[in-house]
Amino acid sequence: MTPGVQAMHIAPQPVQRLRWYLRPLFWLQRRRYGTVLVPATVWARVPPLYLALTGFYAALERRRSPLAPTLRSLVQARISQLNHCAFCVDLNAALAAQRCGSMTKALALADWRTSELFSAPERIALEYAEVVTQTQGCVDSGLVARLREHFGEAALIELTALIAFQNLSSKFNAALDIPSQGLCAMPDQTDAGPASAP
Repeated sequence: MTPGVQAMHIAPQPVQRLRWYLRPLFWLQRRRYGTVLVPATVWARVPPLYLALTGFYAALERRRSPLAPTLRSLVQARISQLNHCAFCVDLNAALAAQRCGSMTKALALADWRTSELFSAPERIALEYAEVVTQTQGCVDSGLVARLREHFGEAALIELTALIAFQNLSSKFNAALDIPSQGLCAMPDQTDAGPASAP
């Protein structure tokens, strides 16, 4: 059993006790991550929710997304930090490091405003992610105008959907106290960092 799992508010189910038609999804997780992800075994206790969640995630992660994979992972990792989701920080930092080619950006995420590591589209996407996450979606027209300098309408819709998805995922995992699975070997970066734009 994964360390810390016994402290969760709802225990994960062994894959063998979950619906048979979900097993190919768990097989794909083992193939990609080397293990079944604990949140999946919690979500899968209600199969329609789990199937909807995996379908939404697959749409966000499709190859033809107008958002670069690195940008997507950085946004997800930052939202995970803001929502204090140990599992999501672990998973999304690992994906960000893989997609960036090193841990450097993943470790600098809390300081994205002052770090020179981030591109202009990454900075505005991270700012947008923080505003949506911390203000319950109150986004002013100035921020939208700056977003439009880097993203077309389809990309802006996808970025907003990604932010909403990651808030759903990280708040679900944090509320149920789902622990990290040790997918990313990095120091704890759950500090939320700056709370508002400069």
